[in-house]
Amino acid sequence: QVQLVESGGGLKQAGGSLRLSCAASVRPDFRYLTMGWFREAPGKEREFVAGVKWSGSTTYYADSVKGRFTVSRDNSRHMVTLQMNSLRPEDTAVYFCAAGVMAANFSGLNYWGQGTQVTVSS
Repeated sequence: QVQLVESGGGLKQAGGSLRLSCAASVRPDFRYLTMGWFREAPGKEREFVAGVKWSGSTTYYADSVKGRFTVSRDNSRHMVTLQMNSLRPEDTAVYFCAAGVMAANFSGLNYWGQGTQVTVSS
């Protein structure tokens, strides 16, 4: 089993920064985790934001956040951080941390956090 604990959501003004963190509690044989961030805005489908796969350190980003957001993973490989800079009102959404054991892509993540609200005012 994988348990995901998120933190860091809140309210920011446009142009500001916010940092989200996600810690995964896993069994030893579940430690090879692909992890990512998704967001869901009111009236919109959930979309991929950023992530890193279990087998490497390459990071992936949605075009809408590229250059503004940075995803990173600790050496434990069980904690990911999403550093969000130059926030825009359209970044307002519930952000979810997700993970999958040895998942080859971000569409196959089957463990999810509870979500944390990010609100960006204009």
